Amino acid sequence: MKKEQTIQSSFNEAAERYAALGVNANDALNNMDKISLSLHCWQADDVSGFENQAGELTGGIQVTGNYPGRARTIDELRADITEATSYIAGTHRLSLHEIYGDFQGKKVDRDEVEPKHFQSWMEWAKEKNMKLDFNSTSFSHPKSGDLTLANPNDHIRNFWIEHTKRCRLISEEMGKFQNDPCMMNLWIHDGSKEVPANRLKYRRILEQSLDEIFSKTYQNMKDCIEAKLFGIGLESYTVGSYDFYLGYGAKKGKIVTLDTGHFHLTESVADKVSSLLLFTPEIMLHVSRPIRWDSDHVVILNDDLADLAREIIRCDALDRVHIGLDYFDATINRIGAYVIGCRATQKAFLQALLEPSALLQQYEEEGKYFERLALQEECKSMPWSAVWDMYCLQNNVPIGEDYIAEIQKYEREVTGKR
Repeated sequence: MKKEQTIQSSFNEAAERYAALGVNANDALNNMDKISLSLHCWQADDVSGFENQAGELTGGIQVTGNYPGRARTIDELRADITEATSYIAGTHRLSLHEIYGDFQGKKVDRDEVEPKHFQSWMEWAKEKNMKLDFNSTSFSHPKSGDLTLANPNDHIRNFWIEHTKRCRLISEEMGKFQNDPCMMNLWIHDGSKEVPANRLKYRRILEQSLDEIFSKTYQNMKDCIEAKLFGIGLESYTVGSYDFYLGYGAKKGKIVTLDTGHFHLTESVADKVSSLLLFTPEIMLHVSRPIRWDSDHVVILNDDLADLAREIIRCDALDRVHIGLDYFDATINRIGAYVIGCRATQKAFLQALLEPSALLQQYEEEGKYFERLALQEECKSMPWSAVWDMYCLQNNVPIGEDYIAEIQKYEREVTGKR
């Protein structure tokens, strides 16, 4: 009780300071409840899935580390996700890759997958008060190679077109079941280690493949197209570059996915938000943390993440931006990695919601640029953490570092025995 009283007292003091700047801290807390993160199922099992447990991860992506306790079955994966969400305030979503189907030990190739293979996921998610999102899976398959939807070989390309069509149908059934649109993300690794003789050739093929895939209209799912800078072994040329998908998305009215690890390290992903909102219907985020390359480190509360969250709030775009996570770290406790990344993302958005936007805009309109910059700097040391503690208290999740001991206990009792 004493701890709760201390948190309440600290919050009251913080709320007064924010009120002096025209910010209502309680409104920020209420708005936090509107933010649902889409957790990525692949953090708990190193992107293994349930097609072939011994399969090699391919497609220009890589998971490093071999920390014990990886989820090996659907039941273990679901248990780990349930555990992780118990430390994350709010109601959230779960993003599944196609390789995570409930195949019941049967061989189901990618061009044979059906909604029935995800029925148990839909029922489980409903029981857990979670919504599902979905991803087609073009990597880690005998037909993956360097090119899938951009492959000149009709047999290979048509295989992946059929796979992606089926993933859209699965997404439609998920959306219908949960009475909420399922975000279906399409990402392919297609590229080349060296510069091809004709870049346009493969991009034209990819455009034609996408046109065929999207030829059928659905009502309960939303299509998202994700670019990439490069993949390991495919460094010189990526067919589905950012420019390609931005042009396609703007022309065809598709949602462009911004993965924060899929750009040059000096690029500001935050700066792209306002432009995309003008020309594409919505935005899908995959929040990651690159270190020199798309290394998918665990998300932390850094300047890049804070800038991204601020830009979304400044654009008043929470209803048009979908926030998913995308990283995989096998060097540390996997449930801990989930929780660190999710809570860091939430902290960034809380800070953004607490920004005195009206006053900053007033300074800007009046040409008071010293005042604008000074206030932006002072906001960095405002008592936002007291508001964060209140948010955790209201949602009955561990406050501060308390979740560390709980995850250690789960490791001793569950993951450490695998």
